[in-house]
Order: sequence, then structure tokens, then C-alpha cells
Amino acid sequence: MKRILYAGDSTVKFNRFDSYPQTGISQGLLLYLKDDVFLRSFAENGRSTKSFIDEGRLQEIEKTIAEGDVFLIQFGHNDAKMDDPLRYTEAYGSFQENLKLMADVARKVGAWPVLITPVARRYFDKDGQFLGGSHGEYPKAMKELAERENVPCIDLNAISENYLECVGDLASRPMYVYPKDNTHLTYHGAAIYAGMIAREIKKLGEPYSGLLVL
Repeated sequence: MKRILYAGDSTVKFNRFDSYPQTGISQGLLLYLKDDVFLRSFAENGRSTKSFIDEGRLQEIEKTIAEGDVFLIQFGHNDAKMDDPLRYTEAYGSFQENLKLMADVARKVGAWPVLITPVARRYFDKDGQFLGGSHGEYPKAMKELAERENVPCIDLNAISENYLECVGDLASRPMYVYPKDNTHLTYHGAAIYAGMIAREIKKLGEPYSGLLVL
């Protein structure tokens, strides 16, 4: 059986009924996978690369990851929280170092890491104009690390920002847990953004494209 392991934060987490309607992209991605592909989400709410590693979550992945697995790594929402020393990382410092550490966990056993920049926050001004760039330098830092380390990188941040700018304020509201917040996703949003990731995975060719029904 082919396997996907998925690390990330609340935008990725596999949610249960007690957090409904919040839905993670790992749940949406199931819609695009072949029946013989197993997906396990290790994502947890509020985690940055630092807190994910410090809490032993990467160590848990290290115990189970095996040759031929695909390891999706999606962070950036919480690494920028400068007021929280348990989560904060510098974009061109410990953030990149932590991402490399995660990618190395996969590469050393013959698994296939893929870095994914964070999904866009749904920010619009009073005139309905989309406000991009809410993740600062973190998406760019991830892309540069990916290029340097020769690891595939899906720029979900850019793709999702372009999408939000196109569909606008009103049409994008059902994608997020609006009006509660503009970060966490509903099933509708998770399915749309997972589709974006799936199409980018398809472009990578094998061994990635064979996981999908696209």
C-alpha cells in the first residue's frame, strides 16, 4: 500500500466532530487519492516547525516513515508568532533549519519529502480588495530552502492568494470558518485547497502522480 504522511498545523489537521465545521486539508486530500493510498495526518492545531519538533511529533513520524512513502510538510502559520518563544522561528534561520530536518527524516530512509507553503488567510479590506502577504517572508524562505536542498515545493500560498483575489470576499466566505475567523477552513475550503495541492503533485510526475485519481 502506498502511504502519505502529512505534517502541519490546524489548516492541515484531520478534525473530528467536536471541532466541526473546521476541516483540515488532509481531509480534503482524501478526495483526490486512489483507493490503495493510505494517508495519515500528524498535524496539530497551533504548531510551528519548532513546537512540532520540540513536542516529539517529528520523532513519531521518524519511527513510522519508510522507503517509498511521501512526506508532505506544510508550515508557516505559527512560525511568525514573535511573542511566543515556544513557537517562533526566524524565516531565514530556524524555520529553514527545521524544514531541512523534516525533509532529511524522509530522505534518509528513501521516502519522498514535499514542502508546501502555508495556505492564504482570507483578508479583505472594507472595499473588498484582497490583502495578500499575511505570511511575510516564510513562503519565500521555504521555497528558497527547497531549491537549495533539491526538494519539491508546492507554493500553495501563491496559488491560494491568487484564487482568493479572483473569487473575492463574498464567494470565499464559505471556504473559511467565517465570521469566526479567516484562517481555519470548512470542508468546502479544504476540498478546494486540497485540489490545488493535488494538481501540483500531479505535475511532479512519479512517484507522486501515481497517488492520485486525477
